Formats: sequence, structure tokens, C-alpha cells
Amino acid sequence: MHKGLRSPVRSQNMRQVVESRVRANGVELALFDWPASGPTVFFSHATGFHARCWDQVIERLPALHCVAIDMRGHGRSEKPAPPYAWRNFAVDVVEVARSIGLDGALAVGHSKGGYAVTLAAAIEPGLFGKLLLVDPVILPPSAYLTIREGEHFAAKRRNRWSSPDEMYERFASRPPFSGWDPAVLRDYCQYGLLPAPDGDGFVLACPPEIEAATYAASGGEAIYDQIANVRIPVRILRARPRTDLAQTDMSSSPTAPDLASHFADAEDFLLPEQSHFMPMEAPGLIAQHILEMTRAAPAAK
Repeated sequence: MHKGLRSPVRSQNMRQVVESRVRANGVELALFDWPASGPTVFFSHATGFHARCWDQVIERLPALHCVAIDMRGHGRSEKPAPPYAWRNFAVDVVEVARSIGLDGALAVGHSKGGYAVTLAAAIEPGLFGKLLLVDPVILPPSAYLTIREGEHFAAKRRNRWSSPDEMYERFASRPPFSGWDPAVLRDYCQYGLLPAPDGDGFVLACPPEIEAATYAASGGEAIYDQIANVRIPVRILRARPRTDLAQTDMSSSPTAPDLASHFADAEDFLLPEQSHFMPMEAPGLIAQHILEMTRAAPAAK
């Protein structure tokens, strides 16, 4: 094991997690599985993040069978060259969910991950029985008509680090990371780096050019026609609203304020005290919503 990295098969509190690889939609994807006898919950992360950012949520769900994916280009999954059309993330989710036999699981998606599980639920009904969308990047319809020009700032992110500890120390006092649960920030750094190919330190597990390409594609495909076909219960958690003067504020909500009205069966929770990074700030809050949804009676068919 490379110096500075924890074991890839155990989380901080030593709940057993099994790492595997699944071939889906033309790429090899990393999958993490926390076995348990309870209902299954499938986790889909945001742009620039990785599956292990969910560790602190999952630690609060000891009775639930939890599965988390590293999306293409992220974490320990394969990293094809850009472009990064968002539909591919949804197809990846569908093919992974099929391969592991999901049937009626609760899907939890944050940011881009929320978009991915929503479109996946529309592509193949039955994989998921409910959706928890955590500030999903499903924009107002008018935003999909906007042409985004220029290079995204993520392309200039620092890529090389001497260790996860260096990354943690640099980020811990800087917004938005300073508002995160410290254990989540530790997981983000610990599992968000890979040994550099040249052997000199570490590099980001989501390369800056891939993160930038993913952000650049966020306005590329509206999915409102598909949303109308999602018939399962949906819960949407929205962070503080984004103002017209803060379109580049990554901590406020990109979610269409009326998104719930486009689903057949959705409830909306506005959480103005939370930022877009609410799973990182308040893993206990996200865990509580998951527990509420897994304990609720299934919808009548």
C-alpha cells in the first residue's frame, strides 16, 4: 500500500467495505459495497468528488446495505478523455445497477449524481424504488439555452500533492472546506488522491481537465421529458437559493426551485442553512433523510 493512504477496504470506523470493478457503458468503474441485511441504498456523487465522500453518511446507516460508485473520470474508475456528456453518467448507473441486480433500491444522488440517478430511473424503471436528490444539478429549463464559453476554473486546480495530509491541512481552513465535517474532509483527501504516475507524490483522482469538462457539459441536456416518466417517490433537498448576482457561487443551489412539480410524486425540502455541499457539512442530516425514506412504506403499484 502506498505511504499516506489508508487501506482501500475499510472506512474510518472499520465497517467492512468491499471494493470491486464493473465494466459498464464501455468503461471500468470502481464500486464500493458495505454489506448489511437491511434495504439497499445506492449512492452517486458530485462532480470532482468520489464514492468515499459518502463514508460518514454510510457510517450512520449500519443496518442498511450501501453501494457507492466512482463515476467515470473520478476516483478509482477509468478516465476516458473528454468530452463528458452527462447522459453517459446515467447510462453508467443503469448498467452498474443491472450488473449487481438492484431492484427497487433507494438511490441517493448529490449534484451531478442527482441528475444521473434521475435519468437512470427514467431509462430503466424498477432499478430504483425511491430517489433522494441532494441539491441535484437539474437546472431551470431556461438555463439549458445558455451557451457557456471559456475554460472552467476547475481546469486550474492544483493537481499534485505530497500526501493526503498536505491536502487536508491546506483545505481545512479555507471555504468551502472549512465548513465541512472534518471526517468528511479527511475522506475526501484520503481517497481523492492517487499515486502520481511518475512516482513523485500524488495527483487528484479526478484530473482537473476532466472536472472542468464535466462542469462544462452541465447545461448540455435537459431531462424534463424524462422526469415526467419517473413515477416513484422522490425527495428533493435544496440548499440556499442562488441569486442572479452569484451564478458562479458553487456553494449555493443550482437546482430548479420548482423541480418537484415536474415529478409525478415528489416532495421538496428547502434547507437555506445548508450549502450545495450539504453531504459534506452535515452527513447526519443526509443519513436521517435516508432512514426516513427506507422506513417509509413503499408506494402502491
